Amino acid sequence: MESPPAQHPWNVTPTEAVALQKRLREQLILQPPPGLMVTRLAGADISTEKGNDTGYGGMVVLDAETLLPLARAVAAVPLSFPYVPGLLSFRELPVLAAVWERLTVRPDVLVFDGQGTAHPRRLGIACHGGLLFDVPSIGCAKSLLVGTPGRLAERRGATSPITHKGEVVGMAVRTRQGVSPVFVSPGHRMDLETAVEWVLKASPRYREPETTRHAHRLVNAFRRAGGEAAELGEGSPG
Repeated sequence: MESPPAQHPWNVTPTEAVALQKRLREQLILQPPPGLMVTRLAGADISTEKGNDTGYGGMVVLDAETLLPLARAVAAVPLSFPYVPGLLSFRELPVLAAVWERLTVRPDVLVFDGQGTAHPRRLGIACHGGLLFDVPSIGCAKSLLVGTPGRLAERRGATSPITHKGEVVGMAVRTRQGVSPVFVSPGHRMDLETAVEWVLKASPRYREPETTRHAHRLVNAFRRAGGEAAELGEGSPG
């Protein structure tokens, strides 16, 4: 079986990482698989702390209809790549790759707390991660990395394209009336329209989608436990 295109060494320099991003960008598929049926959504997140060279990663799989947790997994992995804006995936994906291997229920769509194509080289962590895990993926970020959205209505569901260098790279999405938007962009095997649709479906009450909220709580609890909470690891959330 052919390996996903993002299988590559992680012990690279920032310059080599930029070159890899440009190469991987050509492997992206910016449309969903034909007839995509989404019954399980997952969120991925990382937690770190100053002075600690360990990354605490987690994923939570939710039922796409009820948004209730079905499964989760965590992993603690040493961080080997520096924090460099635009190269977040090289720092965080080795941690999430360990989580993915432990996840017993695989999602139909994986939502990352970060950028997809709304990235200087159009390859944010959601794109890179989607390629690595060969799964349809979405970037849903709390802040912009590149681009400028237009004026956005205050109502829930309002959207405005994010443009960068004359190209639409994502969408500002109001998930809650009167609250700051989130910034959505496709990862891999995804388009912008479908990405926005699923972020809104996954955000019935709060600014952030339930995928991100569940994953964020999980990794923070795991980090506070020193990465030793083995019972948080796999399978049913209990």
